[in-house]
Amino acid sequence: MTLSQALEALLFSAQKPLTPADLRDALTSAGETDELVSNEFARLKEAEIAGVLGQLKVDYMLVPRGFQLVEKADGWQLVSHPDCARWVRQLFPGPKPARLSPPALETLAIIAYRQPITRADVEAVRGVTVEGVLQNLMERGLVKISGRAELPGRPLLYETTEFFLEHFGLRNLDELPNAEELRSRYLPVAPRAPVAGTGDADNQKSASDRPSGPGAESATPATAAAPQD
Repeated sequence: MTLSQALEALLFSAQKPLTPADLRDALTSAGETDELVSNEFARLKEAEIAGVLGQLKVDYMLVPRGFQLVEKADGWQLVSHPDCARWVRQLFPGPKPARLSPPALETLAIIAYRQPITRADVEAVRGVTVEGVLQNLMERGLVKISGRAELPGRPLLYETTEFFLEHFGLRNLDELPNAEELRSRYLPVAPRAPVAGTGDADNQKSASDRPSGPGAESATPATAAAPQD
């Protein structure tokens, strides 16, 4: 039995993605209760598993198959090939999940690139209220409350979830398209209420420090291209 075969068996049997640590634990613990059965993988390292997983992924890409090995935020998983979707879909004749609306996609993009972010700041970018859209994204498990901002009134902060990464096939947020460029773009923010105990001069200085004028970019390409409500 080769390591590739053992990994394939584990990935095929699993109902969820498995990390290299999960796979190592399963392989190294086999046979612990039976001294008569030797375990050739007893001293296996995560690095060895990661190397074989990478090779398996390449092998499946080179030889046409109906499945592929993908790395997600929460581990590795065998999945059906996207080109086979129309046939696989026949096994699941239930109603198709509703697609996200353009306003929802735009709101999700703003949160993804600028998280954690308050609802007021999202609305400052979109120019419309997002309460209903935000609730929809939370119900779908794409967005969650991550805490409160250190601002007057302590507004809630929102960020994307692990399911967001899995749904869009990302290992982490750095894999978002043009992540570094879009995170550095200037976006409008909601007006900040004066902090108790500070003078008008301090508030005016704070406002003047924010980028403005023709040189300030007001929206990211990702959000500018999305239709408005």
